[in-house]
Formats: sequence, structure tokens, C-alpha cells
Amino acid sequence: MPSIAESSLVSLDFWARPQGERDEVFASLRAAEGPVFCPLPDGQGFYAITRYEEVAEASRNPQVFSSQPTAVSLVDPPPQVVRYSGSMISIDDPRHARLRRIVSRSFTPRLVQRVTGDVAVLARRIVDELTERGQCDFVEHVAMPMPLQIICSMMGIPESAYDDVIDATNLIIALGDPDYEGPEGKDRAAILAEKFSLLHALMADLGRLRREKPADDLVTALTHANVDGEALDDLDLGRFFALLVVAGNETTRNALSHSLTLLTDNPGQRDILLADLDVRLPAAVEEIVRYATPVTWMRRTLTRDHELGGHVYRAGDRVILYYNSANRDDGVFKDPYAFDVLRSPNPHFGFGAPGPHFCLGAHLARREITVLLRELYTRLPTLHATAPPVRQRTSFINGIKSVPCAF
Repeated sequence: MPSIAESSLVSLDFWARPQGERDEVFASLRAAEGPVFCPLPDGQGFYAITRYEEVAEASRNPQVFSSQPTAVSLVDPPPQVVRYSGSMISIDDPRHARLRRIVSRSFTPRLVQRVTGDVAVLARRIVDELTERGQCDFVEHVAMPMPLQIICSMMGIPESAYDDVIDATNLIIALGDPDYEGPEGKDRAAILAEKFSLLHALMADLGRLRREKPADDLVTALTHANVDGEALDDLDLGRFFALLVVAGNETTRNALSHSLTLLTDNPGQRDILLADLDVRLPAAVEEIVRYATPVTWMRRTLTRDHELGGHVYRAGDRVILYYNSANRDDGVFKDPYAFDVLRSPNPHFGFGAPGPHFCLGAHLARREITVLLRELYTRLPTLHATAPPVRQRTSFINGIKSVPCAF
């Protein structure tokens, strides 16, 4: 088995390696007799959970595998970061369930119908502009605008704030990547607190406005919602917005970016898809999400001693659920390293594993990806990447910073 010292899962150098090399390491980890322990610079560490069934079991058992104090950091973040980032993704029931019900009920049929229409209109506009522009960066001009504009439209965020939102999400997700470093002298915690604070301030201002002057947007619904006597205060509203723009924007954007490279690198699969686009596109979207796995992992912390996969974990142990590895488990997926647009069944964990924290926005993400790909490949069937993508150097998101395209 590859040495963890040589292929450290906490090293950005490891995550910058080619996909095939990383796949070999995770295959070895899945084949190992027990979980591998990865030490961290703070003197702590975590166990890597890499097999499909074990990731699923841990996800279904939040009473033991807790999302608190954080689900999105290998180390425990300082209090100033926890205050702003402690969204639904990093809390457990019963509060998690109450907040999720508030958010779910705020997606009224009227709002869902409007957003559905917005996705189709935006997809046409993006492809119109791409047709006029010609060769360009696919991430900047195609993959990024779709989720950003849909989320900001749902929330009622003005276009003048879009650049600040993108800058904040990039730094939150990929801090550590040299291209996303903050000003010299600022440590990670300070930068995270600053960017989360910006998102919270933006949402607090809008929340106050919508309480006085309601509009047809999600912020209005959220600020007036009440479930079992609980409503969202400004802090909860800011946390939800931060989660929505970071998770909803980055994951959908990266799934779309990976779709271009996957269909370029696999021309046979591209031909199969385009031969019957409307029929085959839904399965192709699921395969893109499985193969890319935009969110690589989530953290859980043991609340008590528990046996999983033959190993006894102790209370307080940190475990990392590697969705990318589960989505390559050959006990579940036939020929898992192949990109197969006709794959069925495809019970991937691209939107998280089953359990209370399954992605609330999975349906919207699927629709955005499907509608935009249908518009792209119906009107521009020769669309392709002209060079390999430039990837983000981060373990948490399987991100693409840029990829040139032409047609």
C-alpha cells in the first residue's frame, strides 16, 4: 500500500497529482484491512473512510458520526470562524431538522416555478453570448454564471455584489491554493472570518429590507418563515446564504466544468450522448457528477465508541468520508474508472451520502447542469476543450479554475 508519508491526504501536492495516481492511492486504501490514520500538523489527525458501504453507514448514523463542530474542516476552526460558518451542514438534529424544514418550506411552488424558468432563460443567454464570443474560458463564461446568477436571483442579491460573492466563495473553498491567497500577513482564520463576515453583512442588509418591503424572492420567504415556533435570525440567515453560495455555486460550477473535459477526453461517450441527447442526458449528468465528485469529502466526529467496518473508533475521533473514493468502489460500480454516460444503476455519492445531510439543492443542481448541457450541445455540438484544465489545489473541492473551449 502507498505510504501515507508519500501520498499524504492532507498535502496539497497530493491533490495536485494526476487523477490516475490519486485513484491508485484510494484503491489501496479501500483494499487495506483497516482505516488509515492521517496525522495533522496540529497534533491531531483523522481516519480516512474510503469504502462505499462504510461512508453510507456513517452518513446514516448522525447520532454517532456528528457533523459538529464542523463538517468542512480537517481541524477545528477558531470561534470567529465557527460563528459565521456554522450552517446546517455543521450542526446535528434536532436543530438541523428544524432549520432544514424552514428552508424547505420557503421553496414555495411559485418560487420553484420561477427559478425553473430562470434556469432555461439563463442557459439560452449564456449560449447566445458564447456563440458571439467564440473561443474563451469555459469556467468564466459558461460554468460560473449559471449557478451564481440563479442563486443570487433566488436570494435577491444585486448584480453589483456578484464579484464580491465570487471572490468570497473562491477564498473560502480553495484557500491554500496560491492563486487564491489573501493579503500577506493574514492567516487562514482571519481571511475566512473576513469573507464570511462579508457574506453575512450582505444578507443582513437584505434581510432587514425584506422584512420591511417583502418581494418575490427566497430571502422574503426565509425572513417570514416560522416552523414550530422557530424562525431564522440574521445569523442563521447569513449562515444559510454562505452555505448556499459556497456549496451551490462551487459544486454546480465544477460539475459543469468537468463535463466539458470529460466529453472532450472521451469522444466515444460524447458520440453516444449526442446520438440521442434528450433521452441519454439525465444518465450522463449522473455519471458526470459521479466521476467528477465535486465535493471530495465531509468530516464527522465520533460522539461515542463505535465499530465500523471491523474497526472500533473512539469518542472524539475524527473521520473523513471520502465520497470520491466511494464513487470508485468496484464492489458497487462496474468498471468504476470508466466514464460511461449510459451507466445504470448509478447510486453515486456526488451530492453526499444518504442521511439527514444529503444535499438540499441536489434537484436544482441537476436541473442547472441538464438544461445548460442540453442548450450547449444542441446548438454547439462541436464544443470541446482545447487544453487540459487548470485545477484548484485543494482537497475539499475537485475544482477547475479554468479550461479553454472552442467550437
